[in-house]
Amino acid sequence: MLINAIFLTIFSYLAGSIPFGFIIGKVVKGVDLRQLGSGNIGATNAGRVLGKKWGIVCLILDALKGLFPVAFLPQQFFGSESPWLAHATVLAGVSTIIGHMFPCWLGFRGGKGVATSLGVLAIISPWGLLVAAMTFFSSLSIWRFVSVSSMLAAIGFGTFELIRLRPNPFSEATWSQGLFAVMVPLLIIVQHRSNISRLLKGEELRFTGKDKPADEKPVP
Repeated sequence: MLINAIFLTIFSYLAGSIPFGFIIGKVVKGVDLRQLGSGNIGATNAGRVLGKKWGIVCLILDALKGLFPVAFLPQQFFGSESPWLAHATVLAGVSTIIGHMFPCWLGFRGGKGVATSLGVLAIISPWGLLVAAMTFFSSLSIWRFVSVSSMLAAIGFGTFELIRLRPNPFSEATWSQGLFAVMVPLLIIVQHRSNISRLLKGEELRFTGKDKPADEKPVP
């Protein structure tokens, strides 16, 4: 079982580490997204630098690379009848998200993990995904900051999950889901630390919805 868990972690991490934003930037415009816009390889910066259409493509691909490992790999390594399947599914989800955030191919400098988390949540917690999506779009419509909306969506999901798993989110049957509800929002917030800094300085860009590529250098 330990060996299966190790291989599940490795394969899920490798799936999550595929840097679609980086690849799209190189193929479409011959640019390195790490050197333009916010310096991030995620969908938001891809849309800002390459245009809205490519931002959407990046969003879909990053979400799919979160969905497929979680949907299929745990059953392959543990079997559909295993009592550890739920915990293995969470392990695959966390590994995939970490792969996106810290891809070995790019010096462990990856994205914020939001889009990949969407794909993971579609399998692990569809209702949690709904709560996160409602929180995100509500926040975006009010403040127009993708970063703020993403962090609030992560917090909203975590809060919902801990409430759903009450009275004991860390029981023998649900401890992995409880840890996931705490760990993933914290990781997403940490990955947004540069955005938090820009927000405090009043330098964070607001979402406009316009398909206007940006060529500015990343904010230090």
